[in-house]
Amino acid sequence: MQLDFTNLFNSSSEIINVDYIFCDDEFLYGTYNPLKNGAVVKGKAYQKVGIVYLDLEVNFDFYGLCDRCADDIEKHFSFDLNKIIVQRMENENDDYDNYIVVENNKLDLDELISEEIQLFLPAKMLCNEDCKGLCQKCGKNLNHEKCECAKEIDPRLAALSDLLIEE
Repeated sequence: MQLDFTNLFNSSSEIINVDYIFCDDEFLYGTYNPLKNGAVVKGKAYQKVGIVYLDLEVNFDFYGLCDRCADDIEKHFSFDLNKIIVQRMENENDDYDNYIVVENNKLDLDELISEEIQLFLPAKMLCNEDCKGLCQKCGKNLNHEKCECAKEIDPRLAALSDLLIEE
């Protein structure tokens, strides 16, 4: 979806309403596409005192796998996106996170939403904060069952383990 800011840059008081579903089959988190239903994007672009603003709310359901135990995950995420739209930066060396520079007064909203979702998602997706993961020996999911594997003792600390043996 393309947004054209020409009128807003020319001090128009119009409001550009945004209400669409971002769907991108090429959007990847790791090795899979977690956005089965897309992302609902709602908001508006407007001009106030010569400054063009873009205020959006992004909602989506994440379908994927826990990075620790490989269980299926279904989580709902939501975040707000508030940016100032400019035609150029006065100082090109500055990196302003709140600004978006648009060429030809147009913004590819799909590209922006894809980038922002990637930045919003955590580096590791867990089914819950206390996920115990998988046993490294037998592969059992430690969240659902106990494993009977003997714990390996670091040979450098083996002498200390004798202190733990009760007589």
